[in-house]
Amino acid sequence: MNKELLLALEMIEKEKNISKAVLLEAIENSLLTACKNHFGKADNIKVNINPDTCDFAVYAEKEVVETVEDPLTQICVEEAKLKNPRYLPGDIVPIAVPSKEFGRIATQNAKNVILQKIREEERKVLYNDYYSKEKDIMTGIVQKNLGRNISINLGKLDAILNESEQVKGEVLRQNEHVKVYILEVKDTSKGPRVSVSRTHPDLVKRLFESEVAEVKDGTVEIKAIAREAGSRTKIAVWSNDINVDPVGACVGINGARVNAVVSELRGEKIDIINWDDNAAYLIENALSPAKVICVVADEEEREALVIVPDYQLSLAIGKEGQNARLAARLTGYKIDIKSETQAKEQGLFEELGIEYQEDMVDYHYQEDEDFQEEGEIQEVEDSLDEENYSEAGDLTGDAFAGEESAEDEDFTDEDFTDDDFTDKDFTDKDFTDEDSADTAKEEGYQEEEQLS
Repeated sequence: MNKELLLALEMIEKEKNISKAVLLEAIENSLLTACKNHFGKADNIKVNINPDTCDFAVYAEKEVVETVEDPLTQICVEEAKLKNPRYLPGDIVPIAVPSKEFGRIATQNAKNVILQKIREEERKVLYNDYYSKEKDIMTGIVQKNLGRNISINLGKLDAILNESEQVKGEVLRQNEHVKVYILEVKDTSKGPRVSVSRTHPDLVKRLFESEVAEVKDGTVEIKAIAREAGSRTKIAVWSNDINVDPVGACVGINGARVNAVVSELRGEKIDIINWDDNAAYLIENALSPAKVICVVADEEEREALVIVPDYQLSLAIGKEGQNARLAARLTGYKIDIKSETQAKEQGLFEELGIEYQEDMVDYHYQEDEDFQEEGEIQEVEDSLDEENYSEAGDLTGDAFAGEESAEDEDFTDEDFTDDDFTDKDFTDKDFTDEDSADTAKEEGYQEEEQLS
């Protein structure tokens, strides 16, 4: 047993993930190369290697002839019979070739063959390993800036984050851990070349798969994604189980799941909407948080007309048209947004056969700070119960006027004593001009009673 060779092969197999069979094949090829360099040809050279013990033997197959013309491929009958008396002319006799007879150059060439094969297999294993992760996400460590590009270490090799795949305004510091999307893996003469991205829409999809179990197992599907990296992303989700709310599953308890994705994307806003096979409903959902009066979609032309209340127009369009732009990308429709006033002036309601009414849309939406930032103007109902304003600061003397305010038996002379009121309890600051006028008026009535 060749223990040294066996241990060496096992160590290489473990460290470089190269199978022992490939390494034995490389050794076989190296011995054939050495024979060719030593003898000038190796057509009749055979190598036998035992994979269990790593014992190997090199021999040349020679033909038994009466007269030897080529000593490398032929052997005379007399010499053959010395090895075995049964050999006859035309038989093939294996003749052992001691590898120790190889010269320095032949040995060096054999070594180079083995090393070259190991390098090739190492690149191949590395390429296959990263190629299997193509279109997926990996966590890398920021190494250094290569001009406008950034080198990110992915473990066994460094990937390139091109300037076009970087989020505008995002600063990646050295030794910082970031998640990147594997765009492409190329096999080059210098080894695999990996291109990664931080702006690809599928980065968001993979992040949700890692955070949301329902998305990973296929219960909830992400049907479409529209993204403007670093600013906002819209995703449309669909549930294959009627008992599972797709939006709720992606948001998580107290927004835990979506917040984890937002944190990884450095605060990028994410809108999650319900997917609908009906294009009109899908477009209405895509324009969220804006409210819509009506949507008319043309599936053939891939165009849609959307009418929104006047106070929702700016919200539907979004800052610099972002909301409408993302909605168009998400749905695949060219969206034309009109305000309610524009629709009436252009006669769109009559053209579409819609009977216009002032109360077509419920204008009473709950106020939300996020919508106010978009410039949304919202109204609240005026009919509020008096019970909603029962706090002490909202009550005045008028609130106790009449029989509904308080009954006589609720307040007696015993409830108030002289001790309850002192001079210190009242100061000039406690009375306004109006209070002073009322006080003077009361004093006037008291003087008249005394005179009478």
